[in-house]
Amino acid sequence: MAALPFRKSVAVAPPAARHIIRLNNGFQLLFNLLWWMPVFYAYQRDAGLSDGQIFGIQSIYYIAFCLFEIPTGVVADRIGARNCLRAGAVVMTAANLVPVVSASYPGFLVHFLAIAAGRSLTSGAASAYLYEGLRAERAESHYLRAEGTARALGLAAKVICWPLVGPLMALAPQAPYVLSAASAAGSLGCALALPRLAPGGADAGADSRRGRRGSLLRDSGAALRALRASPWLALLMVQGVAVFTLSRICQVNLFQPVLLEHGVGESTHGSVLAAMTVAEAVASGRPQWLGRRLSPMAWVSVLSVALAATLAGTALGGPWAVIALLCAFAAITGFVYPVQRKLVNDAIPLDAPRATLLSVESIVDRGVCAIAAVAAGAYLAAGRLDALLWQSAAVTCVLIPAIHIALHRMSPEKAARRAKGAAFSAGSSAGSGTRAAPPPPEQPVPLPVDEGAAPRP
Repeated sequence: MAALPFRKSVAVAPPAARHIIRLNNGFQLLFNLLWWMPVFYAYQRDAGLSDGQIFGIQSIYYIAFCLFEIPTGVVADRIGARNCLRAGAVVMTAANLVPVVSASYPGFLVHFLAIAAGRSLTSGAASAYLYEGLRAERAESHYLRAEGTARALGLAAKVICWPLVGPLMALAPQAPYVLSAASAAGSLGCALALPRLAPGGADAGADSRRGRRGSLLRDSGAALRALRASPWLALLMVQGVAVFTLSRICQVNLFQPVLLEHGVGESTHGSVLAAMTVAEAVASGRPQWLGRRLSPMAWVSVLSVALAATLAGTALGGPWAVIALLCAFAAITGFVYPVQRKLVNDAIPLDAPRATLLSVESIVDRGVCAIAAVAAGAYLAAGRLDALLWQSAAVTCVLIPAIHIALHRMSPEKAARRAKGAAFSAGSSAGSGTRAAPPPPEQPVPLPVDEGAAPRP
């Protein structure tokens, strides 16, 4: 289990790796720059949709994401992650234009279904391309920082753009959706400029699979076999569910209702979301601040519980306290996201279909989000927002420690020590008439340090 880099990496990435990182930064920034995010709830209510319809669309969106994830992940492993990113950018551009044409329930439903398709095309492929691209250039030690920096830059762009949404809507109500489509078109330009990976990368692997009969089924089967052979990987994916579900439900579905419940007007929602994004951007770009006192797996567990406690705290206090807690929530999300992504990527076998397996993680995540969105709509319709926040925190605080204990018991280090002990016992019992020497004292197994990381002071 890889340790977190404690200080700035000494090694400098080669030029080809830096080129991949820059294009990945641009793609992630523009693809995820949804100008309509701070106002879509109010925008749909102004269009005549009820709370039940709005949250119903969100539930359908998450279910659609689940249905799209496996086929799109397999497609990414078959045609190459780079081509999948291009297709996702095209779909996202078209999706953001739908509400401009039809601001109605069917229009918003089609809009979110297309968003689900576009994001599912890139959810596994983007991480797989970056990981495989850096590994092909022998710069895999830069992956954690590259993943965090891309997220931080994307969040920084939202900080600049989201406060402008209110004034832009005063000029043209459809402006957030038009600008989102323009941003997605820019991400397509970045995807078109991505280089073909060297032999052994995700695109090269796709080339070798493209001509084989039944490779779609073969890749799906390979992914399922990898999960069955590695309960450690499966549990790591489940561990991320609490993080991603809490962050999405809070920052997408409950963000505006929580602020409205505490008297924070719609005109300031863009600024509040920008402040949250600053906190998340700073944390996303500095995962090494977490240090090495805890393992990455333990950090994810601790931060998940902290997310739940912070979200529950928004039920207390006044408007400024709620805004402060939402900013703290965003900062914790920023810390935990790149660490969780690296944990899962490191646990995936080298010969396994990476994009497909990452899509499996997204399926579990979106499936839970679909259930949570339906529950959120029901709680809001009944006027029980505070109960929803407290009960979500309670479930997370019970689930995460249980998963952490299971992960600790089946960690690769403990499995290796058990195998070593079993081999020693077998060797001792095999001897005839000789007394076996006592086993050497067990030494602690150090966590491997990322290549290029400076030693801990």
